[in-house]
Amino acid sequence: MRFVLPFIVAFCATSAQAATCGGSFASFVGGLKQEAIASGHDRATVDQFFANVSQDDAVIRADRRQGVFQKDFIDFSRSLISQNRVNNGAIYSDRFDSVFDRIEREYGINRGVLLAFWAFETDFGQVQGDFNTLNALVTLSHDCRRPDLFRPQIFAALALFERGDFSPTNTRGAWAGEIGQVQMLPKDILENGQDGDGDGHVDLKGSSPDALMSGAAMLSSLGWRANEPWLQEVTVPADLDWSLTGLNHQMSGREWANLGVQARSGSIANLPSSILLPMGRKGPAFLAYPNFHVYFEWNKSMVYVTTAAYFATRLEGAPAYNAGNPDPALSGEEIMTLQRRLEARGYDVGGVDGIIGEMTREAVQTEQERLGLPADAWPTRDLLNRL
Repeated sequence: MRFVLPFIVAFCATSAQAATCGGSFASFVGGLKQEAIASGHDRATVDQFFANVSQDDAVIRADRRQGVFQKDFIDFSRSLISQNRVNNGAIYSDRFDSVFDRIEREYGINRGVLLAFWAFETDFGQVQGDFNTLNALVTLSHDCRRPDLFRPQIFAALALFERGDFSPTNTRGAWAGEIGQVQMLPKDILENGQDGDGDGHVDLKGSSPDALMSGAAMLSSLGWRANEPWLQEVTVPADLDWSLTGLNHQMSGREWANLGVQARSGSIANLPSSILLPMGRKGPAFLAYPNFHVYFEWNKSMVYVTTAAYFATRLEGAPAYNAGNPDPALSGEEIMTLQRRLEARGYDVGGVDGIIGEMTREAVQTEQERLGLPADAWPTRDLLNRL
């Protein structure tokens, strides 16, 4: 489940021989071929790779339709986390126990972390997507919304094709070009792909050991700190200074404990950490450790990242979170109105998209402080009206 930030990019740095995006699709593909040959790829191989590529309008429709990320944390997490997924997590943990042991030994990454991604991305490999990957990547590169993200993936797929690990006609996956059981982009596979089952190939679609080891290698390359926590549910005192909360504020675990923050289970690690209130001071509360930030390298959505990190703790034995009684969430339209009003006051909220991301939260928290409201970064209708 991929969420890509909705910024507009008109151009990207590529070969001067080709248009960077848009225009005739055939001419665009011709430019890709020229660039591939100019960078040293065999002409016959390039011709074979691009021989059947075509534009896929369904990819563009999927790209424009990411409203699921407008849900609040409680609704989103309840839609993704079921008892069936919890049960299956235990089953797959046992089934691939030796692989997870190896991951924990080599990378210091708890099995719950990979299990959560595996569950959310493909239901443990059962639903991997049916979009032609090359068509998806070329379509999204031709589209001028963010070609700089997808164009390099085409040439990474070409490199995988050259070593026998990608088929331009048969490799299929998600609409945004991710492949396999944990949904990795070709460049990530090229850089971090692991032959977990020892058969000489990196097969993220058919081999669970390959997929899990590759996912672990990618997380490690993104900066995962071995054998450290990532997220922990806590209780917070009602008189906490809410302006200290949010991912843009950090203190040590000991300092949080001195302020009355307590772990719901286990003990607080004495590491740099932030109080994360996904639905404000009346909802669930978590301590986010340094590894939590690595999740944003996998997916840019705050609600997805928080849900995936929480589910990983649940698969490790943590209890179901305390939902509390948060103030009602704003609708997508109300959030966009809020974002426009914040932009009018000079804040960069990362775009008017109806999604409460970290930049919107920081702006909300600053305005709450200015207005003398509890600065918990949760936008309410009262705040919207005051603005």
